[in-house]
Amino acid sequence: MKFRAKIVDAACLNHFTRISNMMAKLAKTCTLRINPDKLNFILSDKVANGGVNMWCELEQENFFSEFQMEGVSAENNEIYVELTSENLSRALKTAQNARALKMKLTNKHFPCLTVSVELLSVSNSSRIVTHDIPIKVIPRKLWKDFQEPTVPDADVSIYLPVLKTMKSVVEKMKNISNHLIIEANLNGELNLKIETELVCVTTHFKDLGCPPLASESVSQDRNPEQMAEVCIDIKKLLQFLAGQQVNPTKALCNIVDKRIVHFDLLHEDVSLQYFIPALS
Repeated sequence: MKFRAKIVDAACLNHFTRISNMMAKLAKTCTLRINPDKLNFILSDKVANGGVNMWCELEQENFFSEFQMEGVSAENNEIYVELTSENLSRALKTAQNARALKMKLTNKHFPCLTVSVELLSVSNSSRIVTHDIPIKVIPRKLWKDFQEPTVPDADVSIYLPVLKTMKSVVEKMKNISNHLIIEANLNGELNLKIETELVCVTTHFKDLGCPPLASESVSQDRNPEQMAEVCIDIKKLLQFLAGQQVNPTKALCNIVDKRIVHFDLLHEDVSLQYFIPALS
């Protein structure tokens, strides 16, 4: 089992750093899945038990100038390791204005993801800063717990408003209630609503649009004005909105049978799926 990769492009390095910072904000620990084509950061709490689920996918050729890996076997050419998200984020903070960044799996009395950052000094010579991040190798028998989530057919799929605007709204609502109702319909209308014994507050977004393929997959009997809704923990939504740093070109919200809200953020180099279960 081997892994070695290198980033030399400054834009790629900054983008990879933002993704690691996002992981640190979203989860204390995460799973890193490595295969010949992609890297995945995975958060796999049991949605059925109220946990969130996340699948972040990076095309390795869009980030790395060098990339070599050998999985556990020829038939299972993948590697799964668990690491503390903050440790990776902290290591990459030293990579600002770096000439290059290298990552590899090592064993220094314990399994590590070793991150080496090549920095330019004042004298124009380079120096290397190395971080050994402890990891836990996940055995093959447990890989099934870290597969890409299956996305059920949504009652409504809708484009999201500007995420910074949505975050600002949710931050204010958090001061009033712990619960948030998300409503959406096929006319491109999205409502964020909180209800307490004393007050009901709703923020309306209109003309957001719905993806054509998603609209076609919805039952033809559904009234375009009919709202699909899901009630979730407002703190989990705010954590997602505050933590995401993908800067998506496309952002979708999918509401599934009052059970799950699924956010799908797409960037040319990265895709992020984030699932928040409904409150029981």
